[in-house]
Amino acid sequence: MTTKAKPVDAWALWQRLGGSALGRRVFSTLFAQKAPYFATIRPEFAHVRPNHAEVRIRLRRSVKNHLGTLHAIALCNGLEAAMGVMAEVTCPPELRWIPKGMDVRYTAKASGDVVCVADTDPEQWTSGDPALPVRVRGTLADGTVVIEGTIHLWVTPRRT
Repeated sequence: MTTKAKPVDAWALWQRLGGSALGRRVFSTLFAQKAPYFATIRPEFAHVRPNHAEVRIRLRRSVKNHLGTLHAIALCNGLEAAMGVMAEVTCPPELRWIPKGMDVRYTAKASGDVVCVADTDPEQWTSGDPALPVRVRGTLADGTVVIEGTIHLWVTPRRT
C-alpha cells in the first residue's frame, strides 16, 4: 500500500526559516529542489507573506545574455518563482492554482541584480472567479523597473 506524502506547508516553512540569512538560503534551496527548473536562476527569497513575495536573482555569467544583462527568460523565471511561492502561501487549502499565462513588458536593461515581486489582493482568492491575475515586476537596486506584467492563474476547488 502506498500513501501520499503530506504536502509541505510553504508558509509554515518560511515562518520557521525566513527570519535569518541562513534560513532564507535553506528555504530558497528547498524551493529550487521542489521545482528544479528554478535552480537555473538560483532564487534568493527575501520576503514571503500571503499576497506578496520577493525573490532576488543575481547577475551571474550563467544568466546573462549577449548584452551582459540578465536574460529575459531568467527574469521571467524569477517572476514565476515569486508568484509560485506567493500563491503557495496564499491559496486557501480548499483551492488549487495553476499558471495559465504570462504577459510581460521589458522596460529597461537588467544590468544588475533584480528583485522580482509578485502581489495579489486578499479578496482575489475568495471572489469565486477562477481567473486570478498576479501583478509582477522586477527592479534594480536603484528602483528601475526592468520587467513588469501579469501572471494569470486559474484557481479552482481542490479535488478530494
